[in-house]
Amino acid sequence: MSGSSGGSRTRKDPFDWEWVSAREVYTSELAYRRQQSGLTLVQLAALCMYEQSYLHRLERGTRLGTLEAAAALDKVYGTGTLLVKLWHLARREAKDRPFLGLVPLEADAVSVQEYAVSAVPYLLQTKQYAEEHLRSARPRSVEQLGTQVAARLKRQDRLTGPNPVHYRALIDEAVLRRGARDPQAWTAQLEHLIEVAQQPDISLHVVPFGTGPHHIRSCLELIFFEDGHTVAYTQSSWSGHLVEEPEDVEPLRLAYDLLRDTALTPAASLAFLRAVREEHVAQERPGDPAQRSVTFNVAP
Repeated sequence: MSGSSGGSRTRKDPFDWEWVSAREVYTSELAYRRQQSGLTLVQLAALCMYEQSYLHRLERGTRLGTLEAAAALDKVYGTGTLLVKLWHLARREAKDRPFLGLVPLEADAVSVQEYAVSAVPYLLQTKQYAEEHLRSARPRSVEQLGTQVAARLKRQDRLTGPNPVHYRALIDEAVLRRGARDPQAWTAQLEHLIEVAQQPDISLHVVPFGTGPHHIRSCLELIFFEDGHTVAYTQSSWSGHLVEEPEDVEPLRLAYDLLRDTALTPAASLAFLRAVREEHVAQERPGDPAQRSVTFNVAP
């Protein structure tokens, strides 16, 4: 893209070539091609049948857009498959680049929504529960475990700081039935959940077994920002994936909303948690008749 001494076209090189992303190259090429064509955004929108605001976001790099959009722009500019190829490179780069963690994202968020399928959400874990959960992943040393626990608890500052994020958690009943190996640690964790469920900026929902099957099969976190955009983070046993493109985030948002609609209300969830705590405490009392059978019903 840089100029040559042979009289061919020249263009200003906007990049620090020690590190340039495929996405930067793609967005720069979009802007350059429109500049060379002499088209305004309004004129381009009419030619390729995409909204002006959408095309503007593509050129600014705030959206990668779709493959179909890249192909449409190739057709308008007469660039063959150049933009399509650059789009594929940018897309692959987004999937392959290292993930720097959720803390910077949560720091800028106005709202976080999460679904926990196998353990208490990290933002709601007590120190003892976090230690047990992290120990199950076999940390290399006691020092590493301590560092991981401290980092996990530090994330929770986002719920209690001067400008707390609004947090909504869906907790699968399987998490509450699984409990923890240490009975006292599990009692403390249940009491913590009951306490935070009553805080004004936290909405906690239990997803009971009775809701039946649903579409979300792994942990999911949706992070909402003040400018209106949303990212998602999915996590399985061995890997996590950050989802940034709106067309990929939207199905996850919909799946989350559908699951929330089947979950217990915050009030019913609080009653459910209290019942689980009473059941757990009763089971810890040797010889207590209540240990043999504790049942409860909570209306959705």
